[in-house]
Amino acid sequence: MYVLRILSLVLDECMDCVEEEVDFNWEEYLEETGATAAPHTSFRHVELSLQSSFQPGMKLEVANKGSLDTYWVATIITTCGQLLLLRYCGYGDDRKTDFWCDVMTAELHPVGWCAQNNKTLQPPEAIKEKYSDWTEFLIKELTGSRTAPANLLEGPLRGKNTVDLIVVGCILEVRDAFEPSVYWAARVQCNVGGRLCLSYVGVNDSAYDMWMFYLDTRLRPLGWAKENNLSLKPPTGENLCDLRSSSEWTEALDEATTEALKSPLPLEVFKDHADLSTHSFRAGMKLEMVSPSEPFHICPVSVTKVYNEYYFQITVDDLTAEATPTHVVCHADSPGILPVQWCLKNGVGLERPQGFESQDFDWADYLKHTGAEAAPDVCFPNASQSRGFCKDMWLEAVNPLQPSELCVARITQVKGRLLWLRLEGLTKPQPDCIVDVESMSIFPVGWCEANAYPLTHLLKTVCKCQVLMLSYANTYIFNLIKFIYLCMLPQLDDLATASLVNGKYCCSQLFINHRCFSGPYLNKGRIAELPKAVGPGKCAVVLKEILTMLINSAYKPGRVLRELQMVEDPQWNCQEETLKAKYKGKSYRSTMRIVRTGDQVSEFCRRVCERLQCCPNLFGPTIVSDKCPENCFSQTKTKYTYYKKRKVGRPSLGENAQDGDMSKPARRRKKRKAIFVQKKRRTSIVGYHTTESPQVCQTKNTHSEIFTCISLATPESKQMQAHIRTESFEEEDRLVLETNPLEWSVSDVVDFITSTDCASLAKIFQEQDIDGQALLLLTLPTVQECMDLKLGPAIKLCHQIERVKVAFYSQFAN
Repeated sequence: MYVLRILSLVLDECMDCVEEEVDFNWEEYLEETGATAAPHTSFRHVELSLQSSFQPGMKLEVANKGSLDTYWVATIITTCGQLLLLRYCGYGDDRKTDFWCDVMTAELHPVGWCAQNNKTLQPPEAIKEKYSDWTEFLIKELTGSRTAPANLLEGPLRGKNTVDLIVVGCILEVRDAFEPSVYWAARVQCNVGGRLCLSYVGVNDSAYDMWMFYLDTRLRPLGWAKENNLSLKPPTGENLCDLRSSSEWTEALDEATTEALKSPLPLEVFKDHADLSTHSFRAGMKLEMVSPSEPFHICPVSVTKVYNEYYFQITVDDLTAEATPTHVVCHADSPGILPVQWCLKNGVGLERPQGFESQDFDWADYLKHTGAEAAPDVCFPNASQSRGFCKDMWLEAVNPLQPSELCVARITQVKGRLLWLRLEGLTKPQPDCIVDVESMSIFPVGWCEANAYPLTHLLKTVCKCQVLMLSYANTYIFNLIKFIYLCMLPQLDDLATASLVNGKYCCSQLFINHRCFSGPYLNKGRIAELPKAVGPGKCAVVLKEILTMLINSAYKPGRVLRELQMVEDPQWNCQEETLKAKYKGKSYRSTMRIVRTGDQVSEFCRRVCERLQCCPNLFGPTIVSDKCPENCFSQTKTKYTYYKKRKVGRPSLGENAQDGDMSKPARRRKKRKAIFVQKKRRTSIVGYHTTESPQVCQTKNTHSEIFTCISLATPESKQMQAHIRTESFEEEDRLVLETNPLEWSVSDVVDFITSTDCASLAKIFQEQDIDGQALLLLTLPTVQECMDLKLGPAIKLCHQIERVKVAFYSQFAN
């Protein structure tokens, strides 16, 4: 009984479920949950960050087409990444001669480059006679226009997007958080897709670092304060002024300025900064606002100071005598400011001001009590804008209590222009945070991954038992359990037998035998990367894991999913499981019935292998060490497929002829379309005996089948056939073969491919066991799909295959 107690403790521990951090994939998560990502277009600041540094209307000098060593001024019409659509000046609105060029490769220069380098500036020949005085034309054309910056056309910044111009070490000026007329220099410590980690110049403690998006109106180029007669003073918040003496601050600023002038930040960084609107607020007005210190609720606030037509100060209402005022500088478009009664109209709770005696807050009573007026609605021009966000959409958001952290977030409610976000994966739960739809602290799904930044995501509940079962490395745990059971059996009799009843739902290890034939659907190279075994564990869990591996090893995972759905037996004890697959950016899922009891696992595995037309020992409870009992790995794809067809009792063409029944095989062959490995259309000399010589018989049958296959294939194949009949191949491209390609082994095929300009693809033919017969069945679609080749290399390869087919028909088909 002591041993039984040990086993019980082990199993109890094994079955505990814990929250475990697992690899997070947005696409998989959204697919599994049926959730929706917030549209990318809703994040205006991110959309702007992806735009080119060049702007339509910019002028530059570009080489003349067809006229060597001459140049002419062109206008940027539009941009697409590093591509520019240009129009030579002088063509007016005529778009017919617009042309695209790549910033990284084209010869582009800023206006004035020709004059500085003694180059000829002349209009294109097509419009040379349009104006008599081109100098006067250029003066008018360039007056008031903007030239493309030289540093974007040459040097290390050439062709970079706006965000990429901001490099670590750059110096900007940051408006003070509490005094809008005061600025101080800050250094870029990190740039994450335009989200900048900044440290004030003179402050070496990272605890004072701040995160801002580069489009934040607080950020300006170095020299902004001086040019606009504003103060340049050390930051006032968090007692930062006291960290250094006045002379030390000045010295730090001078050093940073000197450093920045060596490689100044391009002004293009600030081209998309919004111009501030004038406001209509007056001191004493009251309004509602998302709490600036704790953005989890909305509270009454007051305008306590108006600096100018752009900036005003808001203070959170607190009527207690000992209150420490919470101030924030705002402008007309500041996120989170709302008119009085907004919460009441939108069914949202309003935080009662500290020190206000009435339990039920009412704005009319409160305004009367304080003698204040409500800010009129005209002060809030965009109070109802939602920008396409909806409840239950998902996105990525900054944790307001930890600005360096971005989290997976779900929108729990949308009210007007405010979003309530539930941040996932936090170690310490917090209420839903409230952000404005224009907030630069929210990002679309996938933003962190695109910018190689960590994302705090959901913790997935995983049972330890399941983890252990699927981990090959932890097999010793289950071997220990098995050993304890074996020790118990002689002593426990009926008790032991009863305790093992649940064992019928478990299975031992299932092996993946890499050397076995993988069939037409599975990629042999991917199979070789799979673990050698999965399990032991619950039958359904282990089988689902191994089937998922096979699906992801397929040429077309969606096709394998469909085939697996056909594996079923009414006598099996099954449970339904959802299997998923990805292929070329698309996701597929289907439900499959998987056996639950250990006694049916072996038959289930065999049926799956049969359905996938692979060796019955490819996976299952049998481990294959040196030689497969089916002798499968000594055969090529073509020969093994035919061998298996013979073994399961399907007659060959020769046998059908002897029986005098040709109709059924003919109908079956006609229905089936050409695929990479065609069981119904291939023959082989393996196990084939007739009165004729094996070679003659094989050649006759295979000629017929391959010709039928090609004629039933794609339009490309039909066109190929026409080429063969008309003998339209160029003489110098004609191939003369020494041996019949039908008899080529895999090595022969590899040798041929190596001798062509497609030598780099020879490895694929070796991995996929493509012999001569399989080679002759390849078409452009099958090459693209089964070999996962792009169109260019696929066409190139098909040209070489076509040469073999032409040679085959001219030399051996007759």
